[in-house]
Amino acid sequence: MAKVVVTTNDPADTIALAKTIGERLHAGDVIAYFGGLGAGKTTFTRGLAQGLGLPDVVSSPTFAIVQEYHGEGLSLYHFDMYRIDGVLDLESTGFYDYPLDEGVFAIEWSENIASELPENAIRITIRRLSEASREITVEGDERFADLGN
Repeated sequence: MAKVVVTTNDPADTIALAKTIGERLHAGDVIAYFGGLGAGKTTFTRGLAQGLGLPDVVSSPTFAIVQEYHGEGLSLYHFDMYRIDGVLDLESTGFYDYPLDEGVFAIEWSENIASELPENAIRITIRRLSEASREITVEGDERFADLGN
């Protein structure tokens, strides 16, 4: 399993890194985010959307639980599991009804549904270093092994 650590200096750097990752994603990929409030998970998702060729008007799915972004290629399903506590809550969101085989899932607060994540999920841990800089750890797939600092 590949593990790389990248330090970004501002939101534009974070978006650029995520765009590169997004360009390498395939249908069925699950991006599992780990990181506290304000870490930059939604900013990262803006970059993923750009890399997938989708509009970058990405907003936090906090109140909707899921935001869907569709374009000419893969769709992006951006989930927020902040208020989800376990499998029963997850089931009630309709999570299992979304077509993973046709798109990419990006899941914020993945720690709340850790037992339900696929074994091959790409784990993105974002740690806030300062107001603008982040330490981003990417684990789980050789496609991203060349991204480290």
